[in-house]
Amino acid sequence: MTHKVEIKKNEKLTCDIAFFSNTNCNLDSGYHLENFKIAYKGFGKLNRNRNNAILVCHALSGDQFVAGKNPITNKDGWWARMVGPDKPIDTNKYFVICANVLGGCVGSTGPKEINAMTNSHFGTDFPSITIRDMVKVQKYLIDALNIEKIFAVVGGSMGAMQVLQWTIDYPDKLENAIHIAGALKHSAQNIAFHEVGRQAIMNDPAWNKGSYKDTETKPERGLAVARMIAHITYLSDDVMHRKFGRKLQSRDIISFGFDADFQIESYLRYQGKSFVERFDANSYLYLTRAMDYFDLTENFSKSVEFSSQHNKHINYLVISFTSDWLFPTKENKQIVNILNYNTRKVSFSEIETDKGHDSFLLDEPELDLTISGFLDSNFIRLQDK
Repeated sequence: MTHKVEIKKNEKLTCDIAFFSNTNCNLDSGYHLENFKIAYKGFGKLNRNRNNAILVCHALSGDQFVAGKNPITNKDGWWARMVGPDKPIDTNKYFVICANVLGGCVGSTGPKEINAMTNSHFGTDFPSITIRDMVKVQKYLIDALNIEKIFAVVGGSMGAMQVLQWTIDYPDKLENAIHIAGALKHSAQNIAFHEVGRQAIMNDPAWNKGSYKDTETKPERGLAVARMIAHITYLSDDVMHRKFGRKLQSRDIISFGFDADFQIESYLRYQGKSFVERFDANSYLYLTRAMDYFDLTENFSKSVEFSSQHNKHINYLVISFTSDWLFPTKENKQIVNILNYNTRKVSFSEIETDKGHDSFLLDEPELDLTISGFLDSNFIRLQDK
């Protein structure tokens, strides 16, 4: 079966959308995805040799607006400090692609979109997805853009999971892999936090078993609580103490009530409120579930993939942060150890910071230098081949 693809500009989202039809895309769940769309944004230009493309894979709450302005929030892209002209991932040099993942809610096919079979929103009729499924449709996009080989795949957190999946499923399609703050598998603790968030959403009466798109209300309260829970895991105790401590919010004495007495309470409430304005509750359920299902333990230990020659050419960079307790350094080192055992080319950097898991999104000069140095040195070597 030969699939068809049509790429159109979406003026409202200020991005491109690739429409795939007549595909043979089988998901891990067994569901056959015949028609789907992927919303993506490109930054910079593809060079004459078509060998300067970098695919940035976003994290759970991210989207295709990795740089520039996000038309939904009217704020800078989620990694604008990292991607752009003269930034560590320099769009004067590289052609950067970022796509909203399958199951997302910013233009790509997901539970928020219309099911052509029923002419109503998918909701929870959307098929269960995995990280492998996300990468599979990204591969469709890269092929549609006529890019034979990606110079680098880069991602943090859920994006790091996608990076590892790329190196296993499509090693011949990439030269370099930058894995930031991830792991070989989602831990029991991380699954537990996700489950509490999902229960917050599903126990919101407005969720309506996922059919809220056909009603006037949405499960905003549940999604806000889920975001508040998750955001705690993105921070460290040290950074919360430094930024908030026990400081009161807009008052001199405690209220002896249940308003936001403390600054940290107000901060978390703001994070929840702002999140529901840009994210879909059902997408949150599906994407957290995909992260929970992620487990490359067997692939990396038995390693037909890693004992083969297909990915021996890939240069790996693994980065962790000292204060990240969501994906701690020891879990990132497991990846490094297995790559070393299989004689792969891998560099490792543990960055000292008190900012927790979110460090990869924040101002970390050492992270900037590590990424730009890795990319630039490998790009020079590529040109010398």
